[in-house]
Amino acid sequence: MTALADERREQFKKDVAALGLDAPRPDSGGKARIVGLALMVIGAIAIFVVYIASLTLSDTRDLLSYQLLALGFVAVTLIGVAVHLAAAVTRVLRLWLVRQLLESSTQAERIAQALARND
Repeated sequence: MTALADERREQFKKDVAALGLDAPRPDSGGKARIVGLALMVIGAIAIFVVYIASLTLSDTRDLLSYQLLALGFVAVTLIGVAVHLAAAVTRVLRLWLVRQLLESSTQAERIAQALARND
């Protein structure tokens, strides 16, 4: 199964090179995924730190300010999730678009050959 997958991958790379498309950069979307992961980790750790710090408080005003701070870090975590997810989906869609382009090009060649035979 691995040999077949490797053959298909190599054929795909050859087809992409034959179309003259730019080779995908290794860092395309990588920085955004790393930033997203960093925001998720920072947000989660900060929420935990704020929670631990709030355990020592008894004044309601202080607790409310810590809740707002924790809510802000929840927002940071969610922004990190969104950035990471957007980068991952962009990578998949880019690959899908190239595949669609190759398949439509192959289909157009088949149609042209069929029309040439009928003439």
